[in-house]
Amino acid sequence: MTALQSIRQLDYTVLFARDPERMRRFYAEVMGFPIARELGPGWVEFRVGSNLLVLTQRGGLFHDPPTPEGALSVQLAFRVAPSAVDACAEELRRLEVPIVSPPTDQPWGHRTLFFRDPDGNVLEIYADL
Repeated sequence: MTALQSIRQLDYTVLFARDPERMRRFYAEVMGFPIARELGPGWVEFRVGSNLLVLTQRGGLFHDPPTPEGALSVQLAFRVAPSAVDACAEELRRLEVPIVSPPTDQPWGHRTLFFRDPDGNVLEIYADL
């Protein structure tokens, strides 16, 4: 086994936010993820199960230009119980979050729901069928 093959878990995902405050409100207020830690205005960590979802700004360690508006950067998939997919869709509609694709049974064995965060990242809520 190589050293890299010893990796067994993804602990956190960092999103480089175009509009950090709007993204912070979305993940805290719409998604309801609890804040695990804040390291100043440019770094906020949300607890998502056993993982952390981190919002930060460009310019800390990495100075890459932002992706163009409308260019897909990342898709995040959140697993729920099968009965929760439709309930999540209804809650998102109540919160006036546009649904990209409503709850759908997919041929690969998932029930999926797709929408976007304020930066345009694709978010998926899914359940195993």
